[in-house]
Amino acid sequence: MLEIQDHGAIREIRLARPPANALNGELVNALAGALQTAGTEAEAVVVSAAGRMFCAGLDVPELLQLDRSRFAVLWRDFIGLTQTIATLPVPTVFAMQGHAVAGGLLLALFADYRIMPAGAFKTGLNEVQVGLVAPTPVHRALVRLVGPQRAERMLVSGEVMATEKAHAIGLVDELAGTPEEVVPAAVAWCTRHLALPRRALNLSRQMARADLHAIFDDYSARENESWVDLWFEESTQAILNELVASLGK
Repeated sequence: MLEIQDHGAIREIRLARPPANALNGELVNALAGALQTAGTEAEAVVVSAAGRMFCAGLDVPELLQLDRSRFAVLWRDFIGLTQTIATLPVPTVFAMQGHAVAGGLLLALFADYRIMPAGAFKTGLNEVQVGLVAPTPVHRALVRLVGPQRAERMLVSGEVMATEKAHAIGLVDELAGTPEEVVPAAVAWCTRHLALPRRALNLSRQMARADLHAIFDDYSARENESWVDLWFEESTQAILNELVASLGK
């Protein structure tokens, strides 16, 4: 599910679960473990993928087969993955070479930097369209990037936008010319930052990202259960099952 490649001191962790790199429990846990290891073995991290889809978000067909207890564990682990990304002790770039929607973009909100290709690629948080909402840590991370009014419009509408718009509003930090240029651009960003005085870089990064770390202080087990409640609401399940049925046509 993952491929690892080191570019000197920079570790690239590549999602490898075709065709859409959709997130199931195994991939969530594998990515969390790979990131934690990279945080101790590498000096910077690039998260990438292959194909026209960086990540389609949660693997809805598979997750619909889980009972409540198993899904609750999966969702707890998913929120834990976002916290792992947010608190990783080394600079982390999401090199999103293709479409990044829902959970695919959601994870990237917690990184240091986000790169996508220009052209016919889309990104956005479309949870509301399938009867779901962004959990509190995601809302706060999104506000941190694009501001409260823009975050409200994005979450309420579930807009999926072109990468050019995502770049214009600060959701994506950099556009590469082609999908093939995204990872080299991410490695170049890491290389530039690792050339800075290391202690000053680390202290500045800790200070600047303290608010991101604090996002998780108020996230409780009860809020986790509330999100699980929403997943299992009859209306949400109906929408999700209809979505899965449409994918099979």
